Amino acid sequence: MHFLAGYNVGLFAYCTFESIRREMPTVFLCIGSNQGNRLNALAVAYKVLSDVTGTVTDFSSVYESEPWGFKAETYFLNQILVVETNQEPLELISLILATETGMGRERKSAGYQSREIDIDILLYSDLVIDAGNLQIPHPRMHLRRFVLEPLAELAPGMIHPLMKKSIQELLKQCSDIGRVERVYDKMAVRRLFGIDG
Repeated sequence: MHFLAGYNVGLFAYCTFESIRREMPTVFLCIGSNQGNRLNALAVAYKVLSDVTGTVTDFSSVYESEPWGFKAETYFLNQILVVETNQEPLELISLILATETGMGRERKSAGYQSREIDIDILLYSDLVIDAGNLQIPHPRMHLRRFVLEPLAELAPGMIHPLMKKSIQELLKQCSDIGRVERVYDKMAVRRLFGIDG
């Protein structure tokens, strides 16, 4: 894609993770946007991620949610993507950061802020990793209703590798009272994103 041209995603040392299965790992990503054409940003992110990270095997409906951790006039659109990838975690986060930058995201401060696109790795098979700038599972996923609702749509029985609870259980226990509303179901997403099949 043209907006990735010129970005060096960097080179990372090859890492072997014993907990990753021999088959291609399954990664759950959360994508979101609250600036510009939010739905188009999700569609572009879907296309780019499917091109550069692996195969998108499933996706959730699109949800609209209140900003989490800060105030903003425009709500977010959020979605979960399921990706099968041969990228190691550090390689994957490098590609994700390059994708965000290519789509216009600027990190102006350390705090939460409005953004054209946000892409988080939630889960990478059953891998547990803490590598400074990369923590898997995502350390705040269980606190965020906008993550848990679409994730429970796709994999309600999946067990969090650290908390040893299902996604449905985490959703029921989540104290986040922020509004989360489904605005485009999967059929609409398929049509709007131009997804075949």
